[in-house]
Amino acid sequence: MADAKPRAPLNDLNRLIRENRVADYPSPNLALGMAPVEFGSGTSRWRWQVQPAVALNPFGTVQGGYIAVFIDELLSTAIASVLENDEWAMTAEFKINFLRPLAPGPIDGNARVIRRSRTLAFLDAEAAGADGNVAVTASSTWAVVRR
Repeated sequence: MADAKPRAPLNDLNRLIRENRVADYPSPNLALGMAPVEFGSGTSRWRWQVQPAVALNPFGTVQGGYIAVFIDELLSTAIASVLENDEWAMTAEFKINFLRPLAPGPIDGNARVIRRSRTLAFLDAEAAGADGNVAVTASSTWAVVRR
């Protein structure tokens, strides 16, 4: 079974998400202050408590590209929660709507799998600022592949 090792990290990561082990979740974006709060079956909640200065635009609000990274974390962990062993998923399409600027401070995000078939998954996500008002919405389609 020569290809068992390459699948092991993927299976381990998906299992970690399915088991809601948020404290063990590895991501380079943890260094930016983004952190998972809860993983559920087909859902994901994250919080970005404090944004580093590099994530702010010249107007003093959170730059859209960093918000897109936050949304991507939400979506990728939501889809991973419904993947079986030896399955992986990749973004096929991603749409984000910036409804209003996000000031620096706590940002809460939620994502959910709306529908998952054998080869596709449809998800949505939203992020809200400290005032609780939704500032960003997103939808995404993911291709599901079995190795």
